[in-house]
Amino acid sequence: MTKTTSWDMQGTWDSRGAWGAKGRWEEQDGRGPGLSQPGLRRMREVLGGHVASGAVPGLVALVGRGEETHVEAMGTLHAGGGAPMGRDTIFRMASLTKPVTAAGVMTLVEECRLRLDEPVDEWLPELADRRVLARIDGPLDDTVPAARPITVRDLLTFTFGFGAVLAPPDAYPIQVAIRELGLDTTSPEFGPEEWIRRLGELPLMRQPGELWQYHTGSDVLGVLVGRVTGQSLEAFLRERLFAPLGMDDTGFHVPEDKIHRFPTSYAHDPATGELTVWDEAAGGKYSSPQPFQAGGDGLVSTVDDYHAFFRMLLNKGVHNGERILSRATVELMTMDHLTPEQKAEKDAFGDHFGRHGGFGFGMAVRTHRRDLASPGQFGWDGGLGTTGYADPAEGLVGILLTQAAMDSAATPRLHRDFWTTAYQAIG
Repeated sequence: MTKTTSWDMQGTWDSRGAWGAKGRWEEQDGRGPGLSQPGLRRMREVLGGHVASGAVPGLVALVGRGEETHVEAMGTLHAGGGAPMGRDTIFRMASLTKPVTAAGVMTLVEECRLRLDEPVDEWLPELADRRVLARIDGPLDDTVPAARPITVRDLLTFTFGFGAVLAPPDAYPIQVAIRELGLDTTSPEFGPEEWIRRLGELPLMRQPGELWQYHTGSDVLGVLVGRVTGQSLEAFLRERLFAPLGMDDTGFHVPEDKIHRFPTSYAHDPATGELTVWDEAAGGKYSSPQPFQAGGDGLVSTVDDYHAFFRMLLNKGVHNGERILSRATVELMTMDHLTPEQKAEKDAFGDHFGRHGGFGFGMAVRTHRRDLASPGQFGWDGGLGTTGYADPAEGLVGILLTQAAMDSAATPRLHRDFWTTAYQAIG
């Protein structure tokens, strides 16, 4: 039997620096490795401090280990007060979409409808017979032929030859072309067919398999799913993952009857560091179906929904006795696939991308012990303020969801403090 504890926290700091909270514990008896109550109290104090300081208007945090799950909900959906955060608050998952997309694609590999090392040309002719820039900063017509076709594995490991550019905006001709084609946004005004057509107009930046480059591979995988299955990415993921895992609040937009559970999304003013509205809840980009369901960063979800997904991976593909993915598939997804040469650009992103050491399918894999996390930990972070990882050595899942973007020091600092206290919560 699962033991669940939760604490919905609302309150203020008093003059002595203590948190005056109102809330309640909810418990169900169960057995398992256990979570440390002193560690959980420490987590509550630390996270509460970040909310009280105004670093984020609110957050929902989950730590799960064995048969125990603990959730903290703090602050409000919108800056300045109003509705409180709850365990069922729906967040923009941003790049935490990537592992989900990868898992969906692997169900097609298991069915032999896709094969990891075969070219994607049959399904994505727009990406066949590629030309490759002679140098990343060169003109678009200075190209060489691709040494080989793009494979499914290339897309899953972000090594297909196209992705984020480590340079100031518009520094290189390829960046200008990406912007002019409308491929530089997470919410294009056109659908997947037009998106892949426009992408096919551009040369690759690198040879297939040469170098890890962030993000774009997941969006291509979303288009690939549509071509193979004849379904939208959302319909496919709902059939293969969301429904079997009970992820009822996960999708690519928030329905009107759930919009009251959806927070405002904030960025930081680069001059002052103050929170500024990036996306409204009602009437914002996620409040209605989008023409492009982005496999790289388009999902919305709750802490419990995403926990179900990560627990399935931690359980080697099984959820509540039902097998979702094979054990071998999960092990393949969560192992490092990159050579040191392929990792050069990943590691150049600094602490955010380079600290893990390795990369699996759509997510990081830790290959060394740099902090409290164990080698073998897997997961990812989302630029709109989300983080989620599973640590097989400890049987631990940690998820922190906020509505403040990772574009200042404040949100990454909150994430680091969450992970520090999450490992203190191990019983």
